[in-house]
Amino acid sequence: MKVVISRFVAILILVIPGIIACYGFLQMKTATFDYLAEFGNDSVIPDFNWIPFIIGFILFVIGIGFIGGWIFFRDRKHNYVAPRFKKKRPRPNV
Repeated sequence: MKVVISRFVAILILVIPGIIACYGFLQMKTATFDYLAEFGNDSVIPDFNWIPFIIGFILFVIGIGFIGGWIFFRDRKHNYVAPRFKKKRPRPNV
């Protein structure tokens, strides 16, 4: 039973940043779409919603960064990375 719970927690740790990244992407998409959609209306001066766009960008970067870091450190642990990304071994003192 412990294995099932630990795997469920591990999946949640990856799903939550994925949802955050998706929400951030949707905020950026909505801000851009609303700005471009206002060009068709002559009675409105188009203005860009910077606050939702920047918040969406920050959420997107945080979510993608967490997932990318998770994959990188897992691959580093299993020696799947290129030699330049492997952990440096300390030099022996002579």
